Amino acid sequence: MGILDRIKRHLPIVGTPAPKPNIPLYVRPAPRAPEPEEAASPRGDRPVPEYVAELIKAHKVVLFMKGTPDAPSCGFSASASSILRGYGQPFHTFDVLVDGDVREGVKQFSNWPTIPQVFINGEFVGGSDILKQLHESGDLKTMLS
Repeated sequence: MGILDRIKRHLPIVGTPAPKPNIPLYVRPAPRAPEPEEAASPRGDRPVPEYVAELIKAHKVVLFMKGTPDAPSCGFSASASSILRGYGQPFHTFDVLVDGDVREGVKQFSNWPTIPQVFINGEFVGGSDILKQLHESGDLKTMLS
């Protein structure tokens, strides 16, 4: 009797293997949740230049930004909204991520390539860097008065 036979004799007896369950070859995937509908743009079907002109005419200060002041989606938008909030005056915002046509259209409207964009008293001021410079020089306070 060799060593393997002695080892086998001391091992517990294991029953026959359990039969494999009958697994179908094709498993139907779970139903997909419906895709969330995109939020409708407040612009509706108005042309972008007309809508942008209406916004900057209706509000003293308009900030076109990525996200909202409470939940900005980029650091530049966060900076611009934070600067404007610091003055305690109301300002209107438009989240360009909600409407890609406005995102591109406001760039053409102002002839400025980036977002955020600030308009004060119906005139284009600039982006977050310019807003920061105006704030630091004290000129922004005068513009908002």
